[in-house]
Amino acid sequence: MIRRGGAVARVGQVGAVLREFSVDDAHYTETWPDAETPPLSCGAVLMPWPNRVADGRWSWNGTQQQLALTEPAHGNAIHGLLHDTPYRATSVGEDSVTLAASIYPRHGWPFTLDTTVTYALTDHGLRVTHEVTNVGSRRAVFGCGAHPYLRIGDVPTEELTLTLRAGSVLVTDDRLIPVDKRPLAGGLAAFPTGARLGDLDLDTGFADLWAVSAGDGDRATHFAHVLAAPDGRTLTLWADTDFAYTIVFTPQGFPNDTSRERAGVHRAIAIEPMTCPTNALNTGEGLISLEPGETWCASWGLTPGEEAHRERPSS
Repeated sequence: MIRRGGAVARVGQVGAVLREFSVDDAHYTETWPDAETPPLSCGAVLMPWPNRVADGRWSWNGTQQQLALTEPAHGNAIHGLLHDTPYRATSVGEDSVTLAASIYPRHGWPFTLDTTVTYALTDHGLRVTHEVTNVGSRRAVFGCGAHPYLRIGDVPTEELTLTLRAGSVLVTDDRLIPVDKRPLAGGLAAFPTGARLGDLDLDTGFADLWAVSAGDGDRATHFAHVLAAPDGRTLTLWADTDFAYTIVFTPQGFPNDTSRERAGVHRAIAIEPMTCPTNALNTGEGLISLEPGETWCASWGLTPGEEAHRERPSS
């Protein structure tokens, strides 16, 4: 657990999952009992690819790669290789913690990568920084993402309004693999200016995100998606421009825990910052490429408050 003023973040060692982000006892991420596994990939780090690889199959330099089918219902490999991996803490402070894990060559994955994720509380909220170094002997490709489930205290998800600055939606087949990209239409068309979530049922990818700037006249530096409650409170998920894709997931059966007033389940919302879209190991879209010895680093974060989306949080 790390603290800064009234802000608290809890991080789990297995998968480096974000277990809690709260400010003055108001929760801004979903939580779950300590003795249980993260429900629906809650808080997971998605490395070395986010979301799905169709059939778990892809090709690298003419060699067919076959990943384990970790989503057997749809016949896909999902959410990378580190979600069950115990990370090691390399730096622990009062308001920040860094965890590290390595990815070694294995069946379906030919590269060696060292990865870290740093959770840091700042004056603006929570900053999450991912760093990846290619420690192998040949060029490597990968994607990075995260799977935070967001909330504003105990406000029902259905009552929240989401402003998602995206120009396109990824149309998927029945296995949730993208087959087309189209302009926003129908119930999604209101997202750039704000749409009440209501009974929207989404497991939907978005692209062509609109970058915003830290101030008037500044260069566009980051993406920002905003949840707003009827009482005026907001939560902004901001991300460096490396995270050029996102998925919005609104499952109805997220389990309540002791931070909720009632037992049972509720509708939740995950907004997943990703550097590449679903099935990128096959399409190549958005993949990050590193030569031996090179390092990539980028951040995303959560900023509670009002009008929080106007600012890019500083460290």
